Amino acid sequence: MKGIILHGGAGTRLRPLTFSGPKQLIPVANKPISRYVLEDLRSAGIKDVAIVLGETFPELVQQYYGDGSRFNVSIKYVFQGKPLGIAHAVSLCRDFVGEDSFILYLGDNLLQHGIRGYLENFVGGDYDAYILLKEVDDPTKFGVAKFDGKKLVALVEKPKVPPSKYALVGVYFFKPTVFDVIKDLRPSWRGELEITDALQLMLERGYNVGYSFVEGWWLDTGKKDDILYANSLILDEHIVREIFGTVVESKVEGRVSLGEGSKLVNSTVRGPAVIGRNCVIEDSFIGPYTSIGDNVSILNSSIEYSIILDNAIVRDVDRLEESLVGKNAKIFKNRVRNAVKLHVGDYSEIEL
Repeated sequence: MKGIILHGGAGTRLRPLTFSGPKQLIPVANKPISRYVLEDLRSAGIKDVAIVLGETFPELVQQYYGDGSRFNVSIKYVFQGKPLGIAHAVSLCRDFVGEDSFILYLGDNLLQHGIRGYLENFVGGDYDAYILLKEVDDPTKFGVAKFDGKKLVALVEKPKVPPSKYALVGVYFFKPTVFDVIKDLRPSWRGELEITDALQLMLERGYNVGYSFVEGWWLDTGKKDDILYANSLILDEHIVREIFGTVVESKVEGRVSLGEGSKLVNSTVRGPAVIGRNCVIEDSFIGPYTSIGDNVSILNSSIEYSIILDNAIVRDVDRLEESLVGKNAKIFKNRVRNAVKLHVGDYSEIEL
């Protein structure tokens, strides 16, 4: 069994952050989103992984993951370049997959309970393909399943009139027979080879396509609010209290992770929250559901339900909330003293 992680896409809904890096490397709880995907694959026993790279800073992906050895996996890289569709990306992995079955995992998707149980269903049921479905409020934004009773009979990409409320989750299980089906696909109106069309063709040709309804939460982290929400969920479920830094005349309340070399001075941190290495938090309040990267300075400020990336500086800001602040950004206050909400790109400087 092998794994394929899709790491492409322009990330237009997350600009300006994605002007300087791929969306899948944006951290939640101080860890890149696609790393959760890689670790989920590894936890399911998958050690051979291909990462499909797009046009948005592929070198940063290679730099972060390398050959995979520090994550106890083996990583190969496949270059897709232009976004020609998920099925096209899969087709490029034919040599990597060989005669093995494989898991296709979109690098910006997160599953609360992981994939191990669904992998066991796929293998145990001897399916040619296996999909995951989740009920959503607006199925017109997704590939959607159509049923006849409990039988899966069709899949429709972004339908104007959805046949159900069950959307395709960005995790797919396949036998290598899917490559024969992909060869017969034609580009959609978007100019892409759609994985939904490949699955539909498999259904029409009588392949054994199974499905499960996802238990727990599923997140497609394509927008700022999605990332902040994912950050809050992961902090809530995974952060434990661990203080490696220095606490000086400060309060640390609840589950807070304070990295090595970081220093709290005359401040309060209320968990769940994570603060990276070599940070300075002085005369400040860090509220729940906040993640702060490495080498960050927070001075005389209040921050809550936010993500602050590496090397950022926030100074004299009365209340920063629901904000995603990029690497090396600087936020400082001059005169106005009101709450603010920000989506700040890397190397930005904002005076409030």
